[in-house]
Amino acid sequence: MNKKTSINPLLCDPALGICEINPKNLPAKIQLSAENKPLRIVYVTDPICSSCWGIEPQLRKLTLEYGPVFEMQYCMGGLLPSWDYFSSGGIRKPSDVAGHWDAASAHYEMPIDGDVWLEDPLSSSYPPSVAVKAAQMQDQEKAILFLRKIREMLFLEKRNITRWEYLLEAANNVGLDASKLEQDSVHAAKGLFEDDLDLSKQLGVKGFPTLFITDRTNNQIVLEGYQSYEQFEHAVLSLYPDAEKIEFDHTIYGLFKRYSTLTTKEYALLTGVNYQTALRHLKEISYQGRVKSQNTKNGDLWIVCP
Repeated sequence: MNKKTSINPLLCDPALGICEINPKNLPAKIQLSAENKPLRIVYVTDPICSSCWGIEPQLRKLTLEYGPVFEMQYCMGGLLPSWDYFSSGGIRKPSDVAGHWDAASAHYEMPIDGDVWLEDPLSSSYPPSVAVKAAQMQDQEKAILFLRKIREMLFLEKRNITRWEYLLEAANNVGLDASKLEQDSVHAAKGLFEDDLDLSKQLGVKGFPTLFITDRTNNQIVLEGYQSYEQFEHAVLSLYPDAEKIEFDHTIYGLFKRYSTLTTKEYALLTGVNYQTALRHLKEISYQGRVKSQNTKNGDLWIVCP
């Protein structure tokens, strides 16, 4: 367990859009299939994966347009066990990550403040991963909101989400039982996280994000790393041509009724405008007092006002 690897997963390659953990991973040993809906998506991710944060806009749009045809399973893959594992790739200590995250922010047009690695660096991604599994034990939908919240805490607010004070705050914020989440994280959720790690290995996962999209007859498309929305949509329609695109309310007010927070890039993708136009629209409604902005040096999060 003390052997250092030659790959540092926090050195996520923005060009490839993947946080690599094991480029020599073996081929998948198991098959997946859809059960309750026409398609099943197993999303292998990690709370501190910058490339996973980069595809949040695409996943939100996919859910709005094709959500009824797929079920999504969030699998925590274990990006950073501890710093004892890594000694190469240009990143040997937490402070080495800061500039890399700032570059990833510019590439994905998603707000990421790398200064957390200078001010309060994380020692591992395992505690927040276990907390996500504990959240899933209570409520699958709220667990998605919980994962979103702790990512906002990390990427925008520079909070060390290995700390329980922040995990409990996030749980309360999304309506989970924070005491139960902490209790479940001690035992049961750890077992579920170990199951996720085993599943990742059996699927031959090489890095994050990786999405396995499967139909009821075991046909499968694997999307590795950052992908455009068109690639996500193409995968869904290739496996289920009968999928009908849902026309959702993409007005400012419609989107903020659906989501309490949006990044500028998310608003741009969901409304079909470019980044600068999206920023102008969001600033206009912020002047009206309908939303407020949470500013970082690398972008903004827009929060609906009560």
